[in-house]
Amino acid sequence: QVQLVESGGGLVQPGESLRLSCVASGRTFSGNTMAWHRQAPGKQRELVASITGNLITNYAASVKGRFTISRDNAKNTLYLQMNDLKPVDTGVYSCYTMCYWGQGTQVTVSS
Repeated sequence: QVQLVESGGGLVQPGESLRLSCVASGRTFSGNTMAWHRQAPGKQRELVASITGNLITNYAASVKGRFTISRDNAKNTLYLQMNDLKPVDTGVYSCYTMCYWGQGTQVTVSS
């Protein structure tokens, strides 16, 4: 069956960086749009960034210039490089494609 497994979350201080990974298994998604979402405590889940099969990217205004989404189709893996992290970036980050969701990885930004 299809699985999306995220990793790379953790506890960091403001201004630090993290790189999230999402490995897909069960089928290939090389031609499909993939995305990262996040959900902060007490808030609705929001789209952070997406990338199409043609490598066209889109970012939420709050992360533009700080986050970079990328993919390695040979490895069936989606990435999210997060720089200059802020406390408002805290949340559970999940990858999504073709109606499939990963279980999420926790990112906490705190001094």
